[in-house]
Amino acid sequence: MMTPDTLELQRLARDEAFGLPLDQIDVTKPRLFQADTVGHYFERLRRDDPVHWHVNGFYGGFWSVTRYADIMAVDTNHALYSSDWRLGGISLFDAPMDDRLQMFIAMDPPQHDEQRKAVSPIVAPANLASMEATIRARTARVLDGLPRNEPFNWVQRVSIELTTQMLATLFDFPFEDRRLLTRWSDVATSIPGTDKIVESMQARAIELGQCLAYFTRLWNERVNAPPKGDLVSMLAHSPATRHMSPQEFLGNLLLLIVGGNDTTRNSMSGGVLALHRHPEQMARLRADPALVDSLVPEIIRWQTPLAHMRRTALADAELGGKHIRKGDKVVMWYLSGNRDDRAIDRADEFIIDRARPRQHLSFGFGIHRCVGNRLAEMQLKILWEELLPRFPVIEVVGEPQRTVSNFVRGFTELPVRLPT
Repeated sequence: MMTPDTLELQRLARDEAFGLPLDQIDVTKPRLFQADTVGHYFERLRRDDPVHWHVNGFYGGFWSVTRYADIMAVDTNHALYSSDWRLGGISLFDAPMDDRLQMFIAMDPPQHDEQRKAVSPIVAPANLASMEATIRARTARVLDGLPRNEPFNWVQRVSIELTTQMLATLFDFPFEDRRLLTRWSDVATSIPGTDKIVESMQARAIELGQCLAYFTRLWNERVNAPPKGDLVSMLAHSPATRHMSPQEFLGNLLLLIVGGNDTTRNSMSGGVLALHRHPEQMARLRADPALVDSLVPEIIRWQTPLAHMRRTALADAELGGKHIRKGDKVVMWYLSGNRDDRAIDRADEFIIDRARPRQHLSFGFGIHRCVGNRLAEMQLKILWEELLPRFPVIEVVGEPQRTVSNFVRGFTELPVRLPT
């Protein structure tokens, strides 16, 4: 259950969200995500202005798309709504052209399709099956090493550790340096000056340059060796990616690092918090552990680890009764679509046995649907299968600390205790 202070914060936020004039609603403010109050503003927009034009000094003008059906209409129409990095890519912020990361999620066909195919074998069914035993063994070791009867940070001890080990395996990255992957993921998605990760764009560029230098050494080793099953080797040997520029190599690396890190790690923490705040659902899960199969996609829907994606209109269009102009910035708020009860029954409730648990937007749709979605689900499924028999109780003993970001919806701290 939420604390009285948290409930009061939510009440005040809802009053503000429904009291503001529509033209003053700005759902990009990171503080709304840090306080987990942005949902009230999305609720207002879904009701009163589901395709909402807003202009602010940082992002300029953009359309906020907040209903499930409208988001699907954008996400599945890449011929009209472009992801091309030269037009702005997937980022709400229009970085200078030289600073834009070139990655296949920020490309349109055919280049997108060719580069995506270069890495998709890493999550082929046979490969996932071969990784399952390793993931389960590592999960068991991490859980068995947790302290009992004392508070600790679940984010650091479980979520980050498990996802970073997985990333190191996918890249065949030196295991002793694996926490560099976590750092680079955080730096890549940070907003310099608004969080405590990096202080400036220059500092961010320096650290991402270190990421590029490290992976360039791995590339040089593997491009001259026989092809292997890791992501660096796949990129080095595929005709579609073998001749990437350094900027494009860095962009695709960061895409794979962030994609393999943030969705899973924040769902690992978000699931613990959701079940703590919905004890009746935890009781049902413990009574019937087979519900893990539907629990996992419900956690991913509920958490929505990546709150939005951006597109750029290639032509004039109509969306939700609004006229979208060629060149307009269109932002799909997945977090809002996942709470739209026009599409999802009782969308504001956490329900672990939904009839259609995968009816969510967290992985996106269309050609850009997350390439690693099945791997993320498998990691979460194994975590809960191993966790339930080990820990009769997981106590959340303090308020979670959330990331200062309107893109990554995650946690920096989740204090828990495991009673014996």
